[in-house]
Amino acid sequence: MATENLQQYELMVIFTPVLAEEDYKGAQKKFADFITENGGGIVHQEAWGLRSLAYPIKKKTTGLYWLLEYTAPSDVNLKLEVQLNRDENVMRHMVTRLDKYAVEYNARRRNKNAEAAAS
Repeated sequence: MATENLQQYELMVIFTPVLAEEDYKGAQKKFADFITENGGGIVHQEAWGLRSLAYPIKKKTTGLYWLLEYTAPSDVNLKLEVQLNRDENVMRHMVTRLDKYAVEYNARRRNKNAEAAAS
C-alpha cells in the first residue's frame, strides 16, 4: 500500500457512561486495532474520561470521551463507520479529516501538554 494516499484523521467517540474502566479501555483498543489492521497508523490517542453532554443522548447526561488521531487510507473510514454504528457502547462518533494546519495545531497542543505534565 502506498503511503501517499494516507490522510490524517481525528476520531471523537462518546461511549456510554456505564462502561467499567476495563471495558472502556477495551473499546478504545478495539477501534485502534481496527485502524492498524486495515493499513492505518495511530498518531495519538487521549482518553478524556467522563464529561457532561451538551444535551441528553438516550436519556444519559454524561459520556466517556475518547479522542484518536490516526493516518489511514480513505476507504478505512467507511469500514470504521460500520464498526462504530454496530457497537452498542458508542453513543456518538465523528471522524474529521485534518488539514495541514490542524495537524500542526494538534502537534503543538500535544507538546504543550507533555511539557505541562513534565513540570
